[in-house]
Amino acid sequence: MHKKAIGRRTFLKQTAGAAVGTLSLPLFIPAGAMGNAGSPPPSERITMASIGCGGMGTNNLRAFLAQPDVQVLAVCDVVTASDEYGHWYKQGWNGAWFGREPARKIVNAEYAKKNPSGSYKGCDAYVDFREIIARNDIDAVCITTPDHWHAVQAIMAATSGKDVYCEKPLSLTVAEGRAMVEAAQRYNRVFQTGTMRRSSQQYRFICELVRNGRIGRLRRVATTIGPNNKQAPPRDWQPMPVPEWLDYDIWLGPAPWAPYHKDRCLYTFRFGLDYSGGQTTNLGAHTIDIIQWANGTDDTGPVEFEDLGSEWPEDGLFTTATKVSFGARYANGVEITCKTEKTESWRLEGTEGWIEVRDNQWTTSPESLKTSVIGQDEIHLYESNDHHRNFVDCVRSRRPTAAPVEIGHRSTSICLLGNIAMKLGRKLHWDPSAERFTDSAEANAMLAKPLRAPWHL
Repeated sequence: MHKKAIGRRTFLKQTAGAAVGTLSLPLFIPAGAMGNAGSPPPSERITMASIGCGGMGTNNLRAFLAQPDVQVLAVCDVVTASDEYGHWYKQGWNGAWFGREPARKIVNAEYAKKNPSGSYKGCDAYVDFREIIARNDIDAVCITTPDHWHAVQAIMAATSGKDVYCEKPLSLTVAEGRAMVEAAQRYNRVFQTGTMRRSSQQYRFICELVRNGRIGRLRRVATTIGPNNKQAPPRDWQPMPVPEWLDYDIWLGPAPWAPYHKDRCLYTFRFGLDYSGGQTTNLGAHTIDIIQWANGTDDTGPVEFEDLGSEWPEDGLFTTATKVSFGARYANGVEITCKTEKTESWRLEGTEGWIEVRDNQWTTSPESLKTSVIGQDEIHLYESNDHHRNFVDCVRSRRPTAAPVEIGHRSTSICLLGNIAMKLGRKLHWDPSAERFTDSAEANAMLAKPLRAPWHL
């Protein structure tokens, strides 16, 4: 691509979902921007950008700002600045403001503290993520957008030569997840899925206990996830004017066009099937991922799924399950259940004992499992104690991360397939190698969704 043959606006128009070329933009990081003694020089820092600056996006941003060898050059969000991120965010973050301008202030303020001049204004802020994709001075992106955006953004980032940290659940559909895997592999990109329990010493030890037979042969896993934490609007809800701080068309992106309502966007996107899979994928992405790890099935999945009495809204703005209840069975005979309860838990039962985790507190039978030592010649799982640091280290070394794209895809797929079985209300048989149902054309039709033009995979 000739630098002078294409302008920025033309580039943005032509790259909606397409493979992008590279644009030559200057990399200029002031030598004093991170002026602590011992800090890596600008030429040795990994340059990053954050796409999505809501509550979790801001958490991820702060985590990468804390890495001494990372330089955040840009942030992107369709929200200028807003505190309307829903009840849970107001509880957890005290009604803080989120969006691209608050995020830019966070970055500039952090680097200003390390700059001898006491000021820093080097962080750019964008509405359209393609502005970041177009920059060849950015090494990696952190994607913390609604689920329906993950695949398009991650694939475009990988195609443009950027490494990717992408929040869970990895994708909106099984087809999108597979496309993300293929893109990361084709372009040899380092990829980290944001399932941070893969970087927890406690969860790693539990999985090592199971993998090394401390509870005998694993037979079943019962897991629970929390209920919907947002009340649905009335069934006769009415469209609302789009607030001036939101670019609603870009927020919808590849999702079908729909009239604006405040409970369609921001945190509550989780309860619309056009944007997410509800708590099945939101919370299940964590618990199911650990089941995969403990079962040694990171590269495959169950062969059977079954609805166990789920409940769904009859109509209204929220369309995800109000009560999650599904089961699955692996080819090795291990059975799992995932159901809605007030508190999150999971119980791994074997032929000689069990391990239960409830509210992050764990109990075992026998009790001696807690003090068991994994021998030198036994199975030791991937060790990481900081998910964000692990990503940065792997960007440097080019080795696999703690939660690479295939692992994220397989764990997310189980949640998505559980949703399909619950939606159809019956048992389905799944071929994890072909990633197709063997007994239902109707279910196979739900493995992908059309994307609103001009977006495509």
